[in-house]
Amino acid sequence: MQRHTLLATMPLLSGVLLTATLFSNVTTAETLNTKDIQSLVDSAVKPLMAEYGIPGAVIGITIEGKQYFYQYGVSSKTTGQSVTEHTLFEIGSISKTFTATLANYAQIEGKLSLTDMTSDYVPALKGSHFDKISLINLATHTAGDLPMQVPDKVTNNAELMDYLKHWQPSFAPGTHRNYANPSIGLLGMIAAQSLDKTFQQALEQTLFPQLGMASSYIQVPSSKMADYAQGYNKQDMPVRVNPGVLADEAYGVKTTATDLLHFVEANIQMHPLAKPLQTALDETHTGYFDVGMMTQDMIWEHYSYPIDLDKILMGHTQEVVFGSTPVKPIVPPLAPQQNVWINKTGSTGGFAAYAAFIPAQKLGIVLLSNKNYPVPPRVTVGYQILTGIEKLQK
Repeated sequence: MQRHTLLATMPLLSGVLLTATLFSNVTTAETLNTKDIQSLVDSAVKPLMAEYGIPGAVIGITIEGKQYFYQYGVSSKTTGQSVTEHTLFEIGSISKTFTATLANYAQIEGKLSLTDMTSDYVPALKGSHFDKISLINLATHTAGDLPMQVPDKVTNNAELMDYLKHWQPSFAPGTHRNYANPSIGLLGMIAAQSLDKTFQQALEQTLFPQLGMASSYIQVPSSKMADYAQGYNKQDMPVRVNPGVLADEAYGVKTTATDLLHFVEANIQMHPLAKPLQTALDETHTGYFDVGMMTQDMIWEHYSYPIDLDKILMGHTQEVVFGSTPVKPIVPPLAPQQNVWINKTGSTGGFAAYAAFIPAQKLGIVLLSNKNYPVPPRVTVGYQILTGIEKLQK
């Protein structure tokens, strides 16, 4: 079952992406034919779901502040409950963008400085390599070659501090990009502590309410468990994210397509927010490092736009995600840009997510699904849909 939140149910249309010539009568966002958008989304999403056996997915699109939601499949194979825009999904590493926002917010509130060294805020790390690793390094994957995951042997905060204190990096801070949960996790811990809160409290009591995200959680309350999709791994086994050290800070957010699209809109200044929060969001788009194929912002990654799909996919290869990539510091840091493609992927064992937006065009998309499948197809579908909408607008 598929539903559109703005219109009555429409018949599913199959086929390839429709060409711009078919829509030459469509000129603005206000006059876009919702039937054409539905066809565009169907033609991109339905083959994806079939290829990877995805039980349920939701696509949210914002076009100059007008929202569209498209729902496919079920939130649970067992119950057969239909997915809606209010279904809760794990968003994996897209959670990191909230962590970066929280760190900026704490800085604006005078609680920390992102140019300070990590050990200034974590006394247990004094005398370690973290004496020379700034909070900006933590926010840009440039602390050194920290592992992608917190090691299994680390089961509590004391063990984490011991591990980090004795960690020996192969690279100096700010010279290589190594995607790592421990670094952004540590930043989240520092930011929350600076606000005298746990990380869960900082998001659920401070950030989410101010952002207008009423259905977003670190810990899903019992009253909302019926809305929490069942995730499925690549072997089609039912799974959900496990608790772990720094898990909340690195990949712990559960949210809906409605809330996440609202967050995307906030990132392109489509909602009235208190100035400190809007500034905190905007500054996550600052470019700190030239990675070659992309620019590393605070967790977000951006590409000059317009851009071909293959160039965006270069920023999502296995080598970039799992390897060490030399970077060049951008001095001074690059102020937030408008004509850029900004994106972030997210995965847990049983979920896959993608968010992308183009600030200059007030255009954005979120893709949520309850199965883990590869990153490149997510990016491809997001690109097909957003560039397809651009064609519809011409």
